Formats: sequence, C-alpha cells, structure tokens
Amino acid sequence: MKDEILNDNQQVREHLANERTLLAWIRTSIGIMAFGFVVVKFSLFVTQFALIMGKSAPPETSSTLSSSVGTLLVVFSAAILLLAYLKFKQTEKQIRFQTFTASSSLVLGLTVVILILSILLVLYLINV
Repeated sequence: MKDEILNDNQQVREHLANERTLLAWIRTSIGIMAFGFVVVKFSLFVTQFALIMGKSAPPETSSTLSSSVGTLLVVFSAAILLLAYLKFKQTEKQIRFQTFTASSSLVLGLTVVILILSILLVLYLINV
C-alpha cells in the first residue's frame, strides 16, 4: 500500500514537471511571436523615422524583408507551440505507462533554427 502511494506521488510530481515544461515552451513561443511582430513593425518605424528626419525612406526591399522575417518568426512560434504540445502528450503517456525516455530533439531543433536565424540576422545587419 505504501509503495503504491509513493508511486502515485512520484507520478504526480512527474506530471506536474511535464506541465511546467509545457508552460515554459508556451512562454518561449509567445516571446518569439512578439519578436516577430516587432520585426514586422520595425520597418514601419524606420520609414517614419527617416521621413521625420528629412531623409528619403529606405528601399522597399527592406520593408519586404522585415515583413517576411517577422512573419516567418510568427509561423515558427506557432510550430513551436504545436510541437511542444505534442511532446507534452507523448511524455504524459510515457509517464502514465512508466516508459519515459528522455529526448532532446525538440530542444536541438529549436536551438539550430534560432542559431541559423541569428546568423542571418547578423549578416543582414552587417549589410545594412
């Protein structure tokens, strides 16, 4: 009886940790989505600021690139949210059947994509 209670408590703790992990992924997704929104609106800010300062507006390609990158970031954040939920459900099932195996594929994928986007952003800022 005591072993069953301990096992149940452990399963509850694991489930709660799984939920906290999902919430962390949701926060990450919201942060990337907000950054994508800022990138889209940044070109509008730069254009208006240039006009206020009496300079010509930046080329249209800059605005198109900002819109594309910002939209890509928002889509990427939605994909993160979906993948995080699927990972949550997979882990939930593994916890229930006590077959949990650690996997870092989602973390690795996110790291690689953000690294690539960061490098592209740095190259873009250097060329501007």
